[in-house]
Amino acid sequence: MQARQFAQIVGLSALWGASFLFIRLAAPAMGPWVVAGLRAALASITLIFIMKALRERWPWKQWQEMLLLGATSVAAPFMLFAWAGLHLPSGYSALLNTTAVLFGTLSAAWMKEDTLTRRKLLGCLLGLVGVGLIVRLGPVQPTATTILAALACVAGAACFGLATPLMKRATTRTSPLAIAAAIHLAAMVLLLPTTLWSLPQASFTPVALGAVAVMGVITSGLAYWVHLRIVRHVTPVAALSPIFLIPIFGVTWGHLFLGEALSPSIFVGGALVLVATALVTGFNPLRRWLSDTPAP
Repeated sequence: MQARQFAQIVGLSALWGASFLFIRLAAPAMGPWVVAGLRAALASITLIFIMKALRERWPWKQWQEMLLLGATSVAAPFMLFAWAGLHLPSGYSALLNTTAVLFGTLSAAWMKEDTLTRRKLLGCLLGLVGVGLIVRLGPVQPTATTILAALACVAGAACFGLATPLMKRATTRTSPLAIAAAIHLAAMVLLLPTTLWSLPQASFTPVALGAVAVMGVITSGLAYWVHLRIVRHVTPVAALSPIFLIPIFGVTWGHLFLGEALSPSIFVGGALVLVATALVTGFNPLRRWLSDTPAP
């Protein structure tokens, strides 16, 4: 993996880490169905304008593939995490989201899109440990609702992880921009009935509207386009590595904007997550420096 792609992965992590904060701000007011539907709609509108400006062609011949990817990588995760955001702290959702790497690793190996190595498995393990230290899971009252919310997060992560190898295959036939636009448009159509049904109960506060706008335009539309550009050039497992970094930024944004306390464990956990990301992606910033260093 090149340094430019690694920098893009860190940038994606910063954006997606903010999504959990925005979900907590928007879901209680608008409701999860409206948040998910508007998020997909705004992402679709953003990408449609970019498609038109760049004169990209729509992948109509691959509509079945786009519909499947829209359901698994956009509609289902958007809805499941929006509902979980009503009942779980954002840090817990971010932690459970990291299981997408495990699902993606196994799925990519099963589909022959990636190889399952000890280095990658070690990276997954270190990533989960590091994320646990960052979030510092405390006692959560084990009610039926919180258990269902946790299962919703795992299900959403599984959908995204299992869809990543399929997205890798799609990039061999279709441009990343066309895929990003098509899958969000498909997700918008899939979410439209429940969004309209829930619309009368939604409360459109300025904070909720702003949160959904940022999620739709930036953390969904533009970020998915960048993500698919990365997927095109790296392995599916490496493309999932931003998920390990998301809790770092999620906790940081919570500290900066909500005044949430930072614990010393974030630094140890952050270091483990960075090592895990390097193991999973194969990125070694010292490799070029060492190769350029003349032998004594």
